[in-house]
Amino acid sequence: MSEPAVHMTDSAAWARWEPAPAGGDLNSQVPQGVLRIGGAWTVRELREAPRLDIPEQVRKLLLQAEPGDLRLDTAGARVLLERLQDLQRAGVELDASGLPDALARLLRLVQERALELPAQPPRAHAGLLGDVGRAVFTAWREGRDFVTTLGELAWLGTPVLLHPTRLRWREVVAELESGGLRAMGIIGLLSFLIGMVMAYQGGATLATYGANVLIVNLVAIITLREMGPLLAAILVAGRTGSSYAAQLGTMRITEEIDALRSLALSPFEMLVLPKVLALVVALPLLSLLADAMGLLGGGMVASLGYGVPWREYLSRIPQVVDVRTLMVGLVKAPVFAVIIALVGCMQGLRVRGSAAAVGRAATTSVVQSIFLVIVIDAAFSVLYKMLGL
Repeated sequence: MSEPAVHMTDSAAWARWEPAPAGGDLNSQVPQGVLRIGGAWTVRELREAPRLDIPEQVRKLLLQAEPGDLRLDTAGARVLLERLQDLQRAGVELDASGLPDALARLLRLVQERALELPAQPPRAHAGLLGDVGRAVFTAWREGRDFVTTLGELAWLGTPVLLHPTRLRWREVVAELESGGLRAMGIIGLLSFLIGMVMAYQGGATLATYGANVLIVNLVAIITLREMGPLLAAILVAGRTGSSYAAQLGTMRITEEIDALRSLALSPFEMLVLPKVLALVVALPLLSLLADAMGLLGGGMVASLGYGVPWREYLSRIPQVVDVRTLMVGLVKAPVFAVIIALVGCMQGLRVRGSAAAVGRAATTSVVQSIFLVIVIDAAFSVLYKMLGL
């Protein structure tokens, strides 16, 4: 305790302790010292309050103010009292007899009038029923927002479609390129592989009965009615739907959408509608590509793995399926496109806060889009069954 320990910060406020002077008023039997404070302990200048660091062996402190250097207001007094209370909780005895009367009165006043916030009770876990309730409420809110967005599309999009000159065709073409043309590679490759998998799995069973030629029936019907449009929609939801959410979410964070509103321009008409229209056109075409590549992959497996000649494979396809089978699958694609585009745009426009919210919106849009696509596909299957298609 021979050298005084000093702790200073970047602010004008400071605090330091010093060993008790010889012959002082403090009890010499107790490890003791002097705590001096000075500088600007005010709300305008106190950027960071100094910590009151003293040696552990010191158990009694005399408080003193630096003459002519201490500036203190109620905010600074509150911070100083919190620091002193930390020392008292650590077992240090404080003696304020060395403070000026005005400073001592201010500290007493702040201590008497300070409002203590009540302790927050621990939040009880609601249990399984509470978790189910929150999930139901979240699902209801998401469904309500989606229906609202769908109604806004019908309300604002119909006048634009009735007057095509109002439509921003350049943005529609750009979205067709990014959401449709650039997605052809991944959709074509994966559809080809899925066609191969279906032919392998189905052919393994059919071959035991000597019905290898029925691989054509299996691959053609499943691909045209279900797998082609569904696979294209899922891939588009993961690729294009997430990009819609990220793009609009970033524009929301950077206040570009607010800037459009300040110019009396409709963000829905300028940003959402071109994306919806472009995807409605692109997804049926991508579904056709998925159908063709799935049939090609199935034909390769049937030819190389199960001895079905290409000529017979291709000639049997028109006998198994017709245009109605193709249309049964393609009619679902525009519905999938509207769902994917609206969910992605809705999640992007709801972004609030920091850039982390953009990533959450993109993830949510993918999950919701794929979920809704599968649910709608199941509903179409039930409807087709009822209609005998």
